[in-house]
Amino acid sequence: MLYSMIEMHRAAAAPMRMFARANRIMFESDYNVLSRTEFGKSIAATSSLFESLTRSYGKPVWGLEHTEINGKEVSVDVETVWSDAWCNLVHFQRDPEELADALGDASPQPRLLIVAPLSGHYATLLRGTVEAFLPHFEVYITDWTDARMVPLFQGRFSLDDYIDYVRRMIGEVGPGSNVLAVCQPGPPTLAAIALMSEDNDPNVPASMTFMGSPIDCRKSPTVPNLLAEERPFEWFEENMIYTVPMPYPGAMRRVYPGFVQLSSFMNMNWERHVDAHWSFFEHLVGDDGDSASKHREFYDEYLSVLDLSAEFYLDTIKRIFQNHELPLGTFMHRGRLVKPSTITKTALMTVEGEKDDISGIGQTQAAHDLCSNLPEDMQLDYVQPGVGHYGVFNGSRFRKEIVPRVVNFIHKFHDTKLESEWNNAFLIAAE
Repeated sequence: MLYSMIEMHRAAAAPMRMFARANRIMFESDYNVLSRTEFGKSIAATSSLFESLTRSYGKPVWGLEHTEINGKEVSVDVETVWSDAWCNLVHFQRDPEELADALGDASPQPRLLIVAPLSGHYATLLRGTVEAFLPHFEVYITDWTDARMVPLFQGRFSLDDYIDYVRRMIGEVGPGSNVLAVCQPGPPTLAAIALMSEDNDPNVPASMTFMGSPIDCRKSPTVPNLLAEERPFEWFEENMIYTVPMPYPGAMRRVYPGFVQLSSFMNMNWERHVDAHWSFFEHLVGDDGDSASKHREFYDEYLSVLDLSAEFYLDTIKRIFQNHELPLGTFMHRGRLVKPSTITKTALMTVEGEKDDISGIGQTQAAHDLCSNLPEDMQLDYVQPGVGHYGVFNGSRFRKEIVPRVVNFIHKFHDTKLESEWNNAFLIAAE
């Protein structure tokens, strides 16, 4: 019912939104003498703010067309190299000739698979993460599908399915690759690599990096962690799950809607979001185009949300946030016990933010305790001072202080010979 009401509200607001857009265009026009007055600027700003708050946000584009390596610009082509109903594997293919020119005689760069979170936002939320690593790695990312766009005949999607997908995509990227999981995918990614290690899978990655991940939510519990524990599991089933309405392809599918997750995040920092939109209004009135543009870019991304399948969401609540199955050693994957202690060849790095209010200090570090048979010289833990959750994978401190450490860590365990063999095989396949 709620989902249908939201869609009806959007439809009802459409005429007013169109009127606001027309107002904005009229009062921003150089041909309108009022556009240079305080009155005209206020009308244009109010219309722009109303339009941005009431419109529906679709999936953002990556917008990454080039990167810079050793002072030389290298073109980037964003392509899907593997696809299934619930996820696409996206490759940021750098132009081979330009890349060779930029690298010179340097060894081939490592392959990095970024496992994006499936927690309400599209993978493009990690645009800054991808952009920061493009000069250093051959970057791939998991691009999860909006559950409301997946028809019912495609079946269910659970936490076990998520683990299977991660394992398959690691295999697609190939042997000797490196995996970086941001926030939510930490536990299932660790589980996937544990299963690969126990099976002696030839595609087991050379390194794994977890950033702000809820490996063990019992440590430094945050507001979301406490909410998940205080509410009985049945409460989440009854209050957080809704049915996708027509005319979406996934009509009648039971989901955890993205707009519910978005409202939860915004309520955690409501005053900050209100202040941001008031500042946006002031920037528009004051002709501060650059600041207004940055605001639009951030909120165009932040307000673009996707739905999660009910099975995946409820599995995550119960198994990760309530039962703590992974740190307690009871995590099962399709009837098989997951044993992180079997990981002995994949180096481990954890990154946390000092002020993280989503995954508290120690939750990500717990991965080191679970990988009990991994040599100490293959482990690294880093806590970034002065940053919150999003600062762990985006922003100036991420670029200046976290990225160099991750790059050095991955290169330390990078197999140059294996990378050369993989690159040669890739070039032959491309020809």
